[in-house]
Amino acid sequence: MTENTEKRGFQTEVKQLLSLLANSLYSNKEVFLRELISNASDAIDKLRFKAVQDQSVYGNDSNLHIRLSADKDKKTLTISDNGIGMTRDQICEHLGTIAKSGTAEFFKNLSGDQARDSQLIGQFGVGFYSAFIVADKVTVISRSAEAAPDQAVCWESDGTGEYTVSTVTKADRGTDVILSLKEEDTEYLEDWTLRSAVTKYSDHISVPVEMLETVKPEKKDDDKKDDAENKDENKDENKDENKDEKEAETAEYTEWKQINEAKALWTRSAKDITDDEYKEFYKHISHDYDDPLVWAHNHVEGAQEYTSLLYVPKHAPWDLFNREQKHGLKLYVQRVFIMDDAEQFMPGYLRFIKGVLDSNDLPLNVSREILQDSKLTSKLKSGCTKKALQMLSKMAKDENQDNYKTFWKEYGSVIKEGLVEDYENREEIFDLIRFASTHNDSSEQNVSLQDYISRMPEKQKNIYFLTAATYAAAASSPYLETFKKKGIEVLLLTERVDEWVMNQVTEYKEKKFISVTASDLDLGELEDKEEKEKQENQAKENEDFLKKVKEALGEQVTDVKVTNRLTDTPSCVIGQGNQMMTAQMRRLLEASGQKLPDEKYTLEINMDHDLVKQLAAETDENRFKDWAQLILDEAILADQGALKEPARYVKLVNSLLLHK
Repeated sequence: MTENTEKRGFQTEVKQLLSLLANSLYSNKEVFLRELISNASDAIDKLRFKAVQDQSVYGNDSNLHIRLSADKDKKTLTISDNGIGMTRDQICEHLGTIAKSGTAEFFKNLSGDQARDSQLIGQFGVGFYSAFIVADKVTVISRSAEAAPDQAVCWESDGTGEYTVSTVTKADRGTDVILSLKEEDTEYLEDWTLRSAVTKYSDHISVPVEMLETVKPEKKDDDKKDDAENKDENKDENKDENKDEKEAETAEYTEWKQINEAKALWTRSAKDITDDEYKEFYKHISHDYDDPLVWAHNHVEGAQEYTSLLYVPKHAPWDLFNREQKHGLKLYVQRVFIMDDAEQFMPGYLRFIKGVLDSNDLPLNVSREILQDSKLTSKLKSGCTKKALQMLSKMAKDENQDNYKTFWKEYGSVIKEGLVEDYENREEIFDLIRFASTHNDSSEQNVSLQDYISRMPEKQKNIYFLTAATYAAAASSPYLETFKKKGIEVLLLTERVDEWVMNQVTEYKEKKFISVTASDLDLGELEDKEEKEKQENQAKENEDFLKKVKEALGEQVTDVKVTNRLTDTPSCVIGQGNQMMTAQMRRLLEASGQKLPDEKYTLEINMDHDLVKQLAAETDENRFKDWAQLILDEAILADQGALKEPARYVKLVNSLLLHK
């Protein structure tokens, strides 16, 4: 009997999702069972955690399980659990919306590619809706562990635009998900189909998955003897009565039988676990439809005893750069689930790592507050971090670099954060970093610092780099001219995080990082003595000319010098000091709304360039100022990619071009 029935409309995005599930995702339909069993397992884990502090939540039902029931007459498949259950508010919250804040991003990532789109379902917390792949109606009956029998909730939908919620009576706590199967999907009512799917996808979970099994006891020897005697027509009536009793004792009956191993996978020896089992366990804990990129299973004994099973997803989550979004490992203490997203055990730059941590040393009643200040937590975090970096390092050294290329494309920007955040492991992180460089005619980031150092000329003592907004801007930058001429490789950094990182790190293996735009750029022994003398002579010979250019440009520049870094370009601008704020950094800060003072530059000019020679030969004072301004604007444009007054620049160019 139902009461307090109300009809509600789905969130708009849910309607789109249900249409996608019902009409598009035909391949690998059986994953719906994995998702629903996984949800049931989570509900039981949450009940176990609650029971750590309050055993009374078990009531008289402490035998935790998930059960599959098929009714061929009604064409329904029911997935039941006796976990923590849901209240009316929880059902409306979780079954009426998609992953809360992830809704818009989910649909932003839809591509129309069915295979790829199906992989997004788990990432955005919408695994429950996979039920509509095989069902044209789904009914959920749930009773919270804290609710009375007459306060259970029934949620029902046919997967179109609405769902109903009503109050019902349910004798036991937990949740029943009842699928009214589509005609073409009634194969999921067959025992062998269900057993096969459970073995494939859910064998590793720590909760027993049970199905009803028909049992027909074997006859004992004395039963067989009685049967033989009963065939004798001369036996008395007592024999007939005994026969009836024996038949009753040997009648067929049904009982719940466990069909999965139900042993937590991470507690087993690594040598006994297949790759397929590792992959399916990853999908269970992450709700990802794709295989992981790589994983590491470790058991540590000694001062601390813990087991970690860490995975790197093949694709970055949509909220990778939202540092406020929950991340972390599933925490267990002595095989008892404690919490999801325990971020205390993995640093921020490894927030994409998924997995399980099971500690024998933490107390069962551990909370997030206790974890924040625990010395043991700090040690566990250090251990997990090192294991994760070792896993990545092993992948980076693999002869087949396909996996690492995929990894770097997805997570490279995040890994760079570790160079600033994790000083203890900075060298290990540096070995993971990949760069674009002038060594290759490609924007692909595939150069390691070891590669760079191995190609350094004998006299080179430093590592040179250039930051820019794009690879194209970096590769064509005038600041590279003298480096290309001398055959010196330069790292090209074009990601937003690079500016922040390179302002924080100074060296790698006793080799300093030097920006090619530094005002006091010194190439040391790489400097050509003849070129150095030529530069000094030109500076002396053109002292009056340089002074005149500075006066023409006024407060726009702090100085005008002869350059030693240009070969094909007339000029470039240099900021103040070696650690100056680069043009890229200014753009980032201004884009964030920060007001910055106007930049004052040193203008460096190439006295061998024809444009500079024309400027030096100009006798008309006004035209001299125009040419000087043009040379400065060109330098700023090459450095920053934009001018504050582009219309003025265009007018200036037109004026000089049309002058006869």
